[in-house]
Order: sequence, then C-alpha cells, then structure tokens
Amino acid sequence: MTSRAELRAMEAGLMNHAKGTFEVKLTPQKPDNKEAESASVGRMSIDKKFSGDLEATSQGEMLAAMTAVKSSAGYVAIERVGGTLHGRHGTFVLQHSGTMTRGTPALSVTVVPDSGTEKLTGLTGRMTIKIDGGNHFYEFDYMLPEKD
Repeated sequence: MTSRAELRAMEAGLMNHAKGTFEVKLTPQKPDNKEAESASVGRMSIDKKFSGDLEATSQGEMLAAMTAVKSSAGYVAIERVGGTLHGRHGTFVLQHSGTMTRGTPALSVTVVPDSGTEKLTGLTGRMTIKIDGGNHFYEFDYMLPEKD
C-alpha cells in the first residue's frame, strides 16, 4: 500500500524509479529447534545479485511457514543490499513480508527506515518483485535527499 506522502511525492515528481533483474540463491538452513521444524517453519539464507538501475548484491535471512492448505504460506525476510543505485553507492536494508492465500500472492518489500549508508543515506522506498518464466524482475520506487 502506498502512503499519502509517497503519493504526493510521485505527483510532485520527487519519486525515482529503478528497474532491472536479479538472480537469487536460497539455501535451506538447519531449524533452530524441533518445534519450528514440526510447525513447518523453515529458515533460508538469501544471496542476490541485482542488475539494471540497481547494481548490487545482497545477503539476508528468510523465515517461511507452510500450511496444510495447498498454496497457502507466509514468509518474512531481511536483506542487506550493497552497491550502486542510479550512480549513488552505499548500502540499505530491505524488509519483506509475504503471504500466499490459496495461490494468490501478497508481498510488501520496503526499505528499513534510516538503514541507508554513504550516498544512500536517507533512502526510502518500496520494491516490487515479479517472476515470469523463472526470471526475476524488480521495480523500485524510491526517494533520496538531494545530491551533495
């Protein structure tokens, strides 16, 4: 969901847009305890490589839960992204929250407030992820303070 401030920023032309592709490698991790394993909760490490307007790599952790209902699940993840966004170098953190309700996805990927460093200090925004034919695409609507 887009906030009122973000809508005003888009209308005023202050919102930037980045897009491209990414490759992702998910590696299952050992459950921390038997209860998590028996509750169908899994943990994975995330390694990504972004190309396009965002030239970066990221590492993170994901927790996912499957349900007894086919195609229903949920996940949360945190990943630290480092690289260059439209020529500005630095790092930032993305927070994911996703659900699948009987095959219908809902996903929110947002920049963690005040997580930007270097030339990405002050970064805010939302990322949309699309998967088509096994290929991963991103669109990133973001705002940054004026360049130095």
